[in-house]
Amino acid sequence: MTPAGPDLALVYRGPAARPGCPEAVAGLLAAGPWGLDVRYTGPDEELPLSAESLARARVYAQPGGGTLSYGYRQLERQRGAVRAYVRGGGCYLGFCLGGYLAGATPGFALLPGDTDQYISSAGSTVHDDNDTLVEVRWRGRPRTLFFQDGPLFLLDNGADATVLATYPNGTVAALVAPFGAGRVGVVGPHPEATEEWYTDVHLPVHHTRDLALDLVNEVMARR
Repeated sequence: MTPAGPDLALVYRGPAARPGCPEAVAGLLAAGPWGLDVRYTGPDEELPLSAESLARARVYAQPGGGTLSYGYRQLERQRGAVRAYVRGGGCYLGFCLGGYLAGATPGFALLPGDTDQYISSAGSTVHDDNDTLVEVRWRGRPRTLFFQDGPLFLLDNGADATVLATYPNGTVAALVAPFGAGRVGVVGPHPEATEEWYTDVHLPVHHTRDLALDLVNEVMARR
């Protein structure tokens, strides 16, 4: 099934997202070159997160939020609808918590593998959940991104996936992979972060929207 309404992008906004995260993702999608009609979806939005809403969408974006356990409790009832949407040809974008939620323990199980905490991995360069910066290599080039306890991505042997970025310890920081007829793009850090995210916590500003655009372009390619 190909989702109807190819110009619609749905961005989750609700208890599984932190204030500012949905707005940053929506701003990214609205300003990009894809001609998307960006709408919020969630329990208090005009469009509920449901199979009917997803069927109209070209892309569904899950922004950053709090802990994985809390976020999944808020979204567990929509797991089947999200999986069916992507399997049928939809595009899933996951930023930070949205990346965790693409995994399986717990999550929507959209990845050819699973997720884990970067901060708890061997050789990690960040060791707590404070707002900070993280170095990655994005398509082989060093970049610095906003980071707050984001995931790393564990790929099964022989997984069909395009790795866009790696952390300094070699673990995967961003990837795109097929799921059924659809596509899944996930990233642990926050390439969509606005200047205010940095200045509000007294971090030097890094402009990384080009990386977020690269992720979205890769997700929506070859559909």
